[in-house]
Amino acid sequence: MNELPQEQLQRLQGVLEQRKLALLEQIENEAAEADARASLLNEIEASPADNASVRTLNALVSEAAEHNLAQLAIIKHALAKFADGSYGLCDNCGEAIGLSRLNARPEARLCIDCQTRLEKAQR
Repeated sequence: MNELPQEQLQRLQGVLEQRKLALLEQIENEAAEADARASLLNEIEASPADNASVRTLNALVSEAAEHNLAQLAIIKHALAKFADGSYGLCDNCGEAIGLSRLNARPEARLCIDCQTRLEKAQR
């Protein structure tokens, strides 16, 4: 069980909830904008250069949407850990994740030591 004070846990949970809501709103807005762009493009005759620009823009928008969905999944995972009492514990070693790390990244799944080892292994 994590030994963080209850007020710290509540504050971190609130931060994660706010981020979740902001991401959900952003995802919804981006979807609405994509729909509007698609319907507008169907009405306009475009040159090949314009079509290439649109494809590039759509690829960038799609990549951003994928990133937002991945971030949302990470935040939901962190929030689920509050329910089972494992929030603030490293997914790898089970040790407590330091408060300074959680303040910087409330969605952190790994303690700084395990995160460092993971990053070195990925190089």
